[in-house]
Amino acid sequence: MTPAADGGDGKIDVELAPRPTVEAFRTTHRPTIDGHIDEAEWAMAPPITNFVQQLPRTGYPARFQTLVRVLYDADHLYIAATLFDPDPRKAIVSGKERDFVSGASDLFGLVLDTFKDRRNSFLFIVNPAGAVRDEQTYNDSRTVVEAWEGVTKVRTAIGDSAWTVEMEIPLRTLRFDASRSPQDWGVNFIRRVRRTSETSYWAPLERQYRLHRMSKAGTLTGLDSLRPVRNLQIKPYAVAGNSSGVQVPSSALGSRADVGMDLKYGVTPSLTLDATVNTDFSQVEVDQEQVNLTRFSLLFPERREFFIENSGSFQFGDVTERNYRMGASPSDFTFFNSRQIGLTPDGRVIPIVGGARLTGRVGSWDVGALDMQTQRAFSTPAENFGVLRARRNLFGKSDIGMLLQNRAATDSNTWNRSVGMDANLRISTSTIISGYAARSDAPGRASDGTAARVQAAYRGKLWDNSVMLKRVSESFAPGIGFVRRRNFQQSFMTIGAHPRPNIPRIAEVNPYVLVDYIADLRSQLDTRTISGGLDATLKSEAVLSMLVSDQFDRIEQTFTLVPGRTVAPGAYHWREGTVKYTMAPASRVIGTANVTIGDFYTGTRRSAGAGMTWRASPSLVLETTYQRNAITLATGDFVANLAGLRMRYSWSTTLLGSAFVQYNTQTRSFSTNARVNWRWAPLSDVFVVYTDRRDTESWGNNERSVALKVTRMLAF
Repeated sequence: MTPAADGGDGKIDVELAPRPTVEAFRTTHRPTIDGHIDEAEWAMAPPITNFVQQLPRTGYPARFQTLVRVLYDADHLYIAATLFDPDPRKAIVSGKERDFVSGASDLFGLVLDTFKDRRNSFLFIVNPAGAVRDEQTYNDSRTVVEAWEGVTKVRTAIGDSAWTVEMEIPLRTLRFDASRSPQDWGVNFIRRVRRTSETSYWAPLERQYRLHRMSKAGTLTGLDSLRPVRNLQIKPYAVAGNSSGVQVPSSALGSRADVGMDLKYGVTPSLTLDATVNTDFSQVEVDQEQVNLTRFSLLFPERREFFIENSGSFQFGDVTERNYRMGASPSDFTFFNSRQIGLTPDGRVIPIVGGARLTGRVGSWDVGALDMQTQRAFSTPAENFGVLRARRNLFGKSDIGMLLQNRAATDSNTWNRSVGMDANLRISTSTIISGYAARSDAPGRASDGTAARVQAAYRGKLWDNSVMLKRVSESFAPGIGFVRRRNFQQSFMTIGAHPRPNIPRIAEVNPYVLVDYIADLRSQLDTRTISGGLDATLKSEAVLSMLVSDQFDRIEQTFTLVPGRTVAPGAYHWREGTVKYTMAPASRVIGTANVTIGDFYTGTRRSAGAGMTWRASPSLVLETTYQRNAITLATGDFVANLAGLRMRYSWSTTLLGSAFVQYNTQTRSFSTNARVNWRWAPLSDVFVVYTDRRDTESWGNNERSVALKVTRMLAF
């Protein structure tokens, strides 16, 4: 077998190309998963080939041939892939750890839409070292849950002319309706050759889409007589450790030993119940520090596995859409923010007694229900949190939905309730219209708080345009949500293009302008941004970005950037420019660098940042980040520095060590987090975790802890 032809012939229009179909072959012999595709059963399955480039030459045949075969039996799906390469030992591997950085690695992957609704999927990606990255996606790529983990068995091998993959996916890992006939699934396959910057797909995709764009997927047929699955998984844990520090709740101080349990049960083929008792998150990595040069709060991402898994079922708010400039993001408004459960605003842990979550599909409805109970800690009372989400699919690619949530103290009459409705209408493959309306209520409020948004966006082969209107009242405060700003009305518009000029080394340029106008509810201007930018993507996939902005901000109340450095009430106008460069991901050393220079309120801002990742070997990865913000103000000058160093070492695909050190001069914090994780059985782990957080003024102990945690997944 030789590499596929690469030339001017054979180019297809990937947007109009028909979606391919392949038949899975039922086997009576379970293949041995060892990375060597040498069993007779594989030859019985129809070959999947003819991959088409997405990058760098959209629509042309892939340079190197990829051959995929699919087998199945009543309980498993089996995938074999031969990835031809004239020198497979030059394949780039970004790491051996689970959920490796896929953008920097050679890889093979597949995505499965088990209900063939063209919206939701399970994704599995493998690199030549045998590391696996798995994800769960919702709403045709709109929501990606990277923390989802499925039970799989994967082995790889590297030969003289190809590297090979064998994969076994238990059907209990997937949601599907065994009673449906025919049992057709959506499917697509990806191949990436990192050193040539080539990405190709079996079902061709335009440049702006990714593997989990299920409306563009092919079809897997031939699945028959699959065994109905009532997936029951029980994962007990035991943890022992010692904690000290002023930010540790009194119930967790000193030495402790504890046990708890997580449970997952397939109520129906399309509904899953998750429950947790005496919930523990001691293995979770610490938050990544941020510098805040605004007068608004920052949103930190959720890092706890229980809340991340199936989080797409509860998504509501300023949801971003890949490839569109939307004018607002989840960091502006997230209606259900799970970090309100079990954490204080400054990140201290509040013990969780337990809870349950039900997610999945009922007919044409995607549903989610959550109930959690916390203990009293610090000045926060014991509370109950309830969330109900329902979303109905329309016309294949659109949906309407609602969300209800309630937060109530269990020992008083303190409560907060909120309700919202949203809609996402995909008018065509290029045009979407979306919007929401939400309301919150709590005792003692003179009036209910409200928020609403409507957005229309277009992304075609050349143009990308978007307009957005948004309004949030002063009293809008959902108890389980995050609202960055209140008492405003916003108008946003952007126009951009992304031509692919015939210029050496340039793959695509994206010039754009945007106008963001924010006034208070009396129509007095609060904030205005007028920006012009240019992004240039090189054929190596490096990106050079330039942005100039004209800013206006009206301040009504003094706010503090760092102690002693404030911005007084008044109207401020300034200009600034930013240049950013992101290196191509094909080398051992990749990174970004950016510089921002301009005025800033009563003074100036000089900011510079850099990040570097060095893949010393498939086992060792070092990451460094540094950000420096030199600010001058009428009240004095200051410098806010943020530095981070992360090291990851993988002894194998199941044994990983990591360390993460951070220093933030704005918050005066220094933190260290070190972890060793051994996956000793499927979805079963041993964690050893050390955490140290200090205040750099006194170097006092905010939190110091060491923990040993053991989990065991039992499947029935």
